[in-house]
Amino acid sequence: MTTLVLDNGAYNAKIGYSHETVSVIPNCQFRSKTARLKTFTANQIDEIKDPSGLFYILPFQKESMNEILFEEYQFQAVLRVNAGALSAHRYFRDNPSELCCIIVDSGYSFTHIVPYCRSKKKKEAIIRINVGGKLLTNHLKEIISYRQLHVMDETHVINQVKEDVCYVSQDFYRDMDIAKLKGEENTVMPREEMVLSGKYKSGEQILRLANERFAVPEILFNPSDIGIQEMGIPEAIPHFFKNIVLTGGNSLFPGFRDRVYSEVRCLTPTDYDVSVVLPE
Repeated sequence: MTTLVLDNGAYNAKIGYSHETVSVIPNCQFRSKTARLKTFTANQIDEIKDPSGLFYILPFQKESMNEILFEEYQFQAVLRVNAGALSAHRYFRDNPSELCCIIVDSGYSFTHIVPYCRSKKKKEAIIRINVGGKLLTNHLKEIISYRQLHVMDETHVINQVKEDVCYVSQDFYRDMDIAKLKGEENTVMPREEMVLSGKYKSGEQILRLANERFAVPEILFNPSDIGIQEMGIPEAIPHFFKNIVLTGGNSLFPGFRDRVYSEVRCLTPTDYDVSVVLPE
């Protein structure tokens, strides 16, 4: 029997048959400034010539999913499972000698720290941090709107900017000092894998980012920077230091895995081993 896997995320939906290429599509509907009477769904966003000023409509209705899958698509069986549980399952499969692990699931809405022992979730030890990709995008919109251009209505564009140029600093205060320098002395880490879409045309507005590139992801590690009185990710990780598994969209920030490792290492006694895994 062929298995279809659907990751119904808060921002993107990922879908594909097992062992095949996965399709990633926006998990929402859109209306643009220029075509408000027309609704675009999922990857139809590619048809929109001007991605600025998109209005989002979240279409997901949990109670309707079973009806659609069984009646419309004739599915024989459906299994609902948490994405973190699948990450834990893979970790235990690849490391059969390990009994425990910590899943750090940093997604679009929240970050969850979930311990597993003998493949079972320990519900009483779960920690939720109210910081996710959506909060980071909104904070970046506020910073840019205050310092340069008004972009409070440009969620899609600024979210793409965040994914293209932001990264996790390994030494925040050193990078802040470097970002203050001018010209070639400003050596803030470039993103070699940046994807440049389109070309700059004379007369168009340019968005210049310096410390914003690493100050926004820093909220994952220090939520108190913007008044959220909660622990950062390294502090929230309990004592399974040797079996830390990262997942979720925010784990894709360059430097995320190294920063989690270095901070957990600082919080851990020297005679303890620390291992942080970011599955491919």
